[in-house]
Amino acid sequence: MTVIIGNSVKIKFLGGTLEVGRSAVAIKSRETQLLIDYGIMIGFEPGFPMHVPPNEVDGIVLTHSHLDHSGTIPIFHIRGKVPVYGTPLSFELTKLLITDLIHISGYYLPFEYIDLQTMMDYCVNTNYREPKKIGDLTLELLESGHIPGGAQAIVESNGKRVLYTSDFNSSNTGLLRGADQDYGNIDVLIMESTYASEEHVDRKTVEQRFINRVVEIVERGGTVLVPAFSVGRSQEILCILKKYQFKYSVTVDGMAKDANNILIRYPKYLRDGELFKAALNSANWIRGWRDRRLATKKPGVIISPAGMLRGGNAIFYMNNISRKRENAIFLVSYQVPNSPGRKLLDTGKFIIRGKTMKVNAEVDTFDFTSHCGRKQLLKTAEQVGEDAKIFLMHGAEENCQRLAEEIKTELGLNAISPSTGDVYEI
Repeated sequence: MTVIIGNSVKIKFLGGTLEVGRSAVAIKSRETQLLIDYGIMIGFEPGFPMHVPPNEVDGIVLTHSHLDHSGTIPIFHIRGKVPVYGTPLSFELTKLLITDLIHISGYYLPFEYIDLQTMMDYCVNTNYREPKKIGDLTLELLESGHIPGGAQAIVESNGKRVLYTSDFNSSNTGLLRGADQDYGNIDVLIMESTYASEEHVDRKTVEQRFINRVVEIVERGGTVLVPAFSVGRSQEILCILKKYQFKYSVTVDGMAKDANNILIRYPKYLRDGELFKAALNSANWIRGWRDRRLATKKPGVIISPAGMLRGGNAIFYMNNISRKRENAIFLVSYQVPNSPGRKLLDTGKFIIRGKTMKVNAEVDTFDFTSHCGRKQLLKTAEQVGEDAKIFLMHGAEENCQRLAEEIKTELGLNAISPSTGDVYEI
């Protein structure tokens, strides 16, 4: 247990450093310990953040529903009664995603569904720009532009202000407004580094290329499979197809349907709630295996998880769509190294039930990112001011270290890429 003397604040990195996954940070003042996120590393075997005794935690901030930020929070509700702060939309989406994680996990998880239910009982709805007092800390959430309901977090203690960006995107998309970056004075910036080495293509250019390619495939009689994450990317693709008045069949499958049913009740979190509603009304919804088989036999677009082709109904569609040259697989989600989607891009092959299959359909990728690119990250670092301490996490090791070095050399600011377990006193 850490004892704080005086008015300092201690920041401990519990996970998500020099890697993408199991994000978790602890902020401790003299009276209060607050965790920001407590995610899981999704892989062949799950990974978890450093352990924190529940009786030492006064609150948890849930920045958004993606499992690498939310997936291990229920562990604090096996016996504990720790309040969780986040947007009401994030809570509903988190329940959806963790329920699915429990159902499909082939490995032991340190909590059960009943613990998730208990967690939901301790959720504290927190709106953007609505300060919450937690002990001697003050929490404020800001729109992140990453996924619906997603937030950045500012934690203040004794005049010291810590900004945790979580995953954020400062650009408008078809689905969301860009991140709220009216931060005010910031003493500590904890920022993601996912795309620290990449510059994103202009969004309008990506959208138009995607639409042109989809129309090209469909008008020659082909079917386009769009493997997409259930929360965020599936809805983004639906909105883009509607925005450009795509007139052909659009079919939605998998957990994206459940996510859509939640999102339609929260239009204030979307850039254009009416566009999203119109996109849902014009889409076809899979009700069973007969619908799936029919969808593969007609020209159109099929949106289905999983975004990295690690499972879900996209596997069924891959087996049926990838064999024909007139069809296409358009990857619109981030493909981590060694994922089936990454291997498909690199080799043109896909493994189904242990057998390697050559893909005859066209394969293409589109940068529909929901993260800031290099220039946006540098601009955010520059914005917080010359006296701020900057910590880079949520990125591959080389990305975190490279961004820290660029911030130091190009901006003259104090930047560090910490390791898990590192503690800093402010």
